[in-house]
Amino acid sequence: MKTYEIAALPGDGIGPECMDATRIVLDRLCELTAGLNLRLTSYRAGAELYRETGQTLPDGVMSACLEADAVLLTAIGLPDVRYPDGTEVQPTMMVGLRRALDVYAAVRPVKLYPGAPCALRDTGPGIDFIVIRENLEGLFASFGGGAKVGNEVATDTLVVTRKGTSKVSDYAFRLAQRRGGRPRDGRRMVTCVDKANVFRSMAFFREVFMDVAEFYPEIEHNAVYVDAMSLYMVQNPWDFDVLVMENQFGDILSDLGAGLVGGLGLGPSAEIGDEHGLFQPSHGTAPQLAGRNVANPMATILSAAMMLDWLGDRHQDEICIRAGRTIENAVAAVLKEGHVRTPDLGGSSSTLDVAGAVATALESVPDGSHTDTVGVT
Repeated sequence: MKTYEIAALPGDGIGPECMDATRIVLDRLCELTAGLNLRLTSYRAGAELYRETGQTLPDGVMSACLEADAVLLTAIGLPDVRYPDGTEVQPTMMVGLRRALDVYAAVRPVKLYPGAPCALRDTGPGIDFIVIRENLEGLFASFGGGAKVGNEVATDTLVVTRKGTSKVSDYAFRLAQRRGGRPRDGRRMVTCVDKANVFRSMAFFREVFMDVAEFYPEIEHNAVYVDAMSLYMVQNPWDFDVLVMENQFGDILSDLGAGLVGGLGLGPSAEIGDEHGLFQPSHGTAPQLAGRNVANPMATILSAAMMLDWLGDRHQDEICIRAGRTIENAVAAVLKEGHVRTPDLGGSSSTLDVAGAVATALESVPDGSHTDTVGVT
């Protein structure tokens, strides 16, 4: 019976509170689930550590992340902790960790749970799609590079490779195979989001995407310009299933998606590679909320559910897959019941209140049919 080694990075700001809440849920889940064994080991990394030691991600912590079965991270960075050049420490750590783990697909579900607030008056047949951003290339490939000439000129370079685009496109199609299709009619579909009418790099991204699509004739595919997609996501989000796009476009549209379905407090994410998985909420450290026990931990809890789904799929462990479903069903039950809500969702409950409610709901919710979100290896 395998014990999964999880490197836990509580980070900064509200990060430790969200991690503590998530561990309450995971501990209770392990008590209730025969055969589920998780060993979470906590490591310090991030801005507070940099303030004390001059390091954001020590070599020993990086090694632990590489050796673990998965990495669970909450939020990293503080606006007042900066390098001598004035930049924040968070991007350096996160980009470095992503590159070391080679996690090329960032997976961000956009799902409207019953009872969750929605920015749209009409939710149609429902909202349930996935934004997949290529995670190592695109405009983010310029991080640490670029050029600035005096105070007059600055440039960054957008990078698109056939290998990177093929891998993330292939991941998108394999994920679509596991899902139930778009809410409007159940059709499985992968949509390439680009700006191919203007940029050669984006035309190349689409070209490679179309090449990959030929290997999945059972999955429908199309392409939409990014500006049009920002409109369609608001007007008719139920028309989409899996969206795949360049890094910067994904960074922006995934936040728009979260805004549709209750905010970043309900925005989990996974970053997936061939060998490693990194799981974290989409929100930041919110230092203004730190220590007040009011942060919404659901995004971290749902990220842990995605972690279990990925581990279960990777290791052919049905117990782990069902455990991930159970967590998501418990979160959905708490949202639908509606009495336990943190301030971002219009309530007055605490972080620990939410953790307790989700942990209690684990005992009664089903672990049955569920739209898989991440477990493609």
